[in-house]
Amino acid sequence: MNPRVAIRRLATGVPGLDAVLGGGLPEFSFNLIAGPPGCGKTTLAHQMMFALASRERPALYLTVLGEPPLKMLRYQQQFDFFDTDAVDDSVFFLNLADAMIEGDLDQVLARVAAEVEKRAPAFVFVDSFRSVVLSNTGTGNTHNTLQRFIQQLGMLMTSWQATTFLIGEYALETDANPVFTVADGLIWLRQSVQRNSMVRKMEIVKMRGQPTLPGLHTFRIDQAGLSVFAPAQLDITALQAPASAPLERVAMGIPLLDGMMGGGLPQGYSLLVAGPSGAGKSILADAFLLEGARRGEASVVAVFEQHPNRSRNPALAALIASGRIAVVDSHAPDLSIDEVVLLVTGEIRRLNATRVVIDSLSGFELALAPTFRDDFRESLSRLVNALSALGVSVLMTSELEDRYTDLRFSPYGTAFLTDAIIVQRYIEVDSRLLRVMAVVKVRASAHSDELRLFSIGDEGIHIGATLADHEGLLGGRPTRHNAGARIAYDMNSVTTTLKGFRPSS
Repeated sequence: MNPRVAIRRLATGVPGLDAVLGGGLPEFSFNLIAGPPGCGKTTLAHQMMFALASRERPALYLTVLGEPPLKMLRYQQQFDFFDTDAVDDSVFFLNLADAMIEGDLDQVLARVAAEVEKRAPAFVFVDSFRSVVLSNTGTGNTHNTLQRFIQQLGMLMTSWQATTFLIGEYALETDANPVFTVADGLIWLRQSVQRNSMVRKMEIVKMRGQPTLPGLHTFRIDQAGLSVFAPAQLDITALQAPASAPLERVAMGIPLLDGMMGGGLPQGYSLLVAGPSGAGKSILADAFLLEGARRGEASVVAVFEQHPNRSRNPALAALIASGRIAVVDSHAPDLSIDEVVLLVTGEIRRLNATRVVIDSLSGFELALAPTFRDDFRESLSRLVNALSALGVSVLMTSELEDRYTDLRFSPYGTAFLTDAIIVQRYIEVDSRLLRVMAVVKVRASAHSDELRLFSIGDEGIHIGATLADHEGLLGGRPTRHNAGARIAYDMNSVTTTLKGFRPSS
């Protein structure tokens, strides 16, 4: 039996694209880059070409447009990947517009064959191939059918061992076009405008010989070119710690809170801190970051509300300035969850960080492009799983409307995604708003079910006595809720009003 043929996979030079392709681009493949005008087809082709081409393995870029290549290159030179020194050295441009005038596909094929034989390129790009298709319309020459042209072009490139790319404007419906059948790979680019956001997505319709990542993958075009945001690939073994292994604890940085959580937050857990505006969620997150720095740990904070440099705690701003705490602070109007995951995990790996703060989920949802908000719960699940796979301890804040008579942990129905929950809220006593805090759950761990008063001062959060022990302040007197209802204060009424605070264990 003949040994299996190994297909070499080429690095495209486009961040994230190799992962989406399933490990890179198959060498000697015949590929189509398709999509509507302005979606980035030519930019993608040029970015790959400059990354792949060398003197030993040159690239030939054939244009069949009426405009000269110089006009196209004028704009492509603005990107960082464009290498002027490579032009006419390892990258060659040729315009075939004259061969297209009469719509003779045999003549076009002959010109392509002559140039390929002359240059012996390892990579061939034909832009725009859609123009070749249209040139054959209405000629009445049955000999020069498009299918025959495609097959001959494919055979020519295969015989020359050239990796080939056809760039063209096609609708999403592939119909019965022979180019889709002959092509080894189909890379489809899409774009849509939603409010003030330009959302671009890529789909690998097919890539012969290797498994690709299914679905639509967002990408961005900036000064560096295209960046594809591939979904995070989870290390399943990291998510399956032995049940008998003791839980190592992470200190929260607030006296008494570690005790309320059964000794601290278990390492690698995700913690949701939920509460109304001004309750102290961000201050608790600051204490979590500062405690990590005190113990020599690096941290990453993704902010979607107030930047930590404007925090009232100068120590936190100093740690950010020194680089011990990395900040992910993107205000791009077309932000996607996969881009956020990529930015955060990149900083985690760069710093070898052990703690992550996301402040807040409410701001995070608003920061996403509108098209990504509909599946926010699914997006959040991917984010939490990606961070859990890295073994970091995650603290997320979520703003809740304090309705006083009911209790929710998250406006997205995502409390089940997290391993631990702390709820902060207000109570009204003698015309004063007091803050209370409770640990709702810590998965696989005993924890306190006490409802404790806490205050915020210059030193941060200070946790005080339980409501039951605070007789000096309440003394059994009635408390007034903003809804106007009066309830007699005792632990039974608190348990009834704050349903869900008691642990599920």
